[in-house]
Amino acid sequence: MYITSLTNEKIKKYKKLNRAKKERDKTGLFLVEGMHLVLEAYKTGCLEEVILDEEIPLPIEVEKVYVTKEILAKISDCQTPPKIMGVCKKCEEKMEGDRILLLDGIQDPGNLGTIIRSAVAFGVDTIILSPDTVDLYNPKVIRATQGMIFHIHIVREELERVIKTYQEKNYPFYATNVSYGVDARSLSFSQKQKYLLCMGNEGNGVRPDLLEKADLYLSIPMKEEVESLNVAVATSILLYELGIKR
Repeated sequence: MYITSLTNEKIKKYKKLNRAKKERDKTGLFLVEGMHLVLEAYKTGCLEEVILDEEIPLPIEVEKVYVTKEILAKISDCQTPPKIMGVCKKCEEKMEGDRILLLDGIQDPGNLGTIIRSAVAFGVDTIILSPDTVDLYNPKVIRATQGMIFHIHIVREELERVIKTYQEKNYPFYATNVSYGVDARSLSFSQKQKYLLCMGNEGNGVRPDLLEKADLYLSIPMKEEVESLNVAVATSILLYELGIKR
């Protein structure tokens, strides 16, 4: 199929998917931009359709829609539009595994995407997003994950419910506390085998009602001049420490 008109119904749908959470929620679809993300989606069976610059050959078995460069620029969320985009079905929501990361009210799309990438790198099994965390399928989140969104279980759920369920199964619940936390490097091998780790909102941290439920507070030792770290950086450091096999 080759489309040259900006008023084509398919093109209108693509634009909505990249700009409106409501449309993504209604259809269960979202867009990815660039060859790397398209191929990651294809490898995991999430790719439904590709939108291509008319000049690009793509030897994969999926529906292809060829469009002009002008149309790609209108659809794209990037300053420099890619030559290929993909229409993907939303990932299956499934909670499993022993290493669970809870995200409480993360608002910045770049932070969420970076955290997802680090979670895959350091062995997290499932990420639980609080209801007020930024939309997982926001284009900026997708780009920041560098395709790792397709390689980890991610669920949106009330965190209180998750904490209660896992604490009843004797999972330790860790939360961050700059003033009273223990050095994450001091945790034993057994303390890293199964856990819930909660990271909080960029401005307010973890909610007090969740902090009260924690079995242990963790902190990252740093120079006194530094009051705090960006949440994506702090999460990456803690997940690295929890992922180390000591």
